[in-house]
Amino acid sequence: MVKDAFTTRYRNLSGNTEPLKYWGADSETGALKDVLIGPIANLTRILPTNSMNKKLIAAGVELDIPASRAQYQTIIECFEDAGATVHITPADADLPLQIWARDGSFMTPWGMIVGQMAQWWRRGEYGPVIDFCAEQGIPIYDKVTAGAFEGGDFMMIKPGHLLLGYSGQRSQGEAANQIKRWFEGEGWDVCLYEFDPYFVHADCTIAMLTSNLAAVCKEVVTADVQGWLGSLGIDLLDVPFGYIGSLGINVVSLGNETVLMPQQSDFLAENCRAIGLTVYDPDVSAITQVGGGIHCMCQPLRREAESK
Repeated sequence: MVKDAFTTRYRNLSGNTEPLKYWGADSETGALKDVLIGPIANLTRILPTNSMNKKLIAAGVELDIPASRAQYQTIIECFEDAGATVHITPADADLPLQIWARDGSFMTPWGMIVGQMAQWWRRGEYGPVIDFCAEQGIPIYDKVTAGAFEGGDFMMIKPGHLLLGYSGQRSQGEAANQIKRWFEGEGWDVCLYEFDPYFVHADCTIAMLTSNLAAVCKEVVTADVQGWLGSLGIDLLDVPFGYIGSLGINVVSLGNETVLMPQQSDFLAENCRAIGLTVYDPDVSAITQVGGGIHCMCQPLRREAESK
C-alpha cells in the first residue's frame, strides 16, 4: 500500500496500515529520537483544569512565570542531552495550555491520531498540531470522533499492546472503544482501563520505565490491568499513593535504560538508580502547579522500534 506523505486519513479502513518508515513510535520505551513539546509562551496563569488547580486558584496562588520558563528550558536540555531532537508545537495565543503536548494528539506507528479534548478552552490544540504534521510530512492516522479522548490515557505499552484509559470525564469510554477498534484492526491487543476521574489521566497512575518494568500505584490500578501487564512479562514497581498528587508517576522513558522524571519523584529515582538506570530528575515544581507533569509535556514523534 503506497500513500502520499500527508493525507487527512492515513488509516486503512480494512486494517494492515503501512507503518511509517521514518516517523512513528510503537512503544513507550524505545530510544527516543524526536519529541514534540508544547510552547510555553502563552502559559501565564493557572487554569481550573483539575481539582488541584482549583484549590491553588482558590488559595490565591499565582504562576511563577520566570521559574516556569527556566524549568521548561531545563527539561528541553535533558531531552537534548539524552540524544533526542526537540520540536516545539507552533504557538497560538488563544491556547494557554499548549504546553501539554501529550493531550491533544498522539503518535502511532502509522502517524498521528488527532484527539478530542474535553475542556472547551483546549479543543483548538489540534490545529497547530495538524499544521506541524503538514510541515513535517507526518500523516494523520485518524481523528477521534466518538467522544473525548486525551493523550494522557494513550499508552503503547509494548509493540502490539495498547493500554487505553478513561474516566468518563477527560477521556470517555466511547472514544476509547473507537481507538480500540482501529488498533485491533491493525492486529494489536488492547486493554481498557477505567479509573476514577480524580486521577485525571492514566499516566498519573502508570508509567513504563523500561520495556519490562512499569511504575504502578497498585492501590489504584485495577487488578485486571495489573494482570494484563504481568502477562506481557512486565514487572511492576509499586509506587505509594501519595506520589500521584505530586505527579511523581508522570515520567518518561527515554529508552536506553534512561528515565526523565520530576524532582519530586524521589521514590522512583532511588529505585531506578538502584537497578542501574540513568535518571534525569530536574525541578519542575512551578510547571506542575499548572496541572501537568513531564509526561504531559512531551509527545514522542520518533522512537526506535522494539521487537514484539
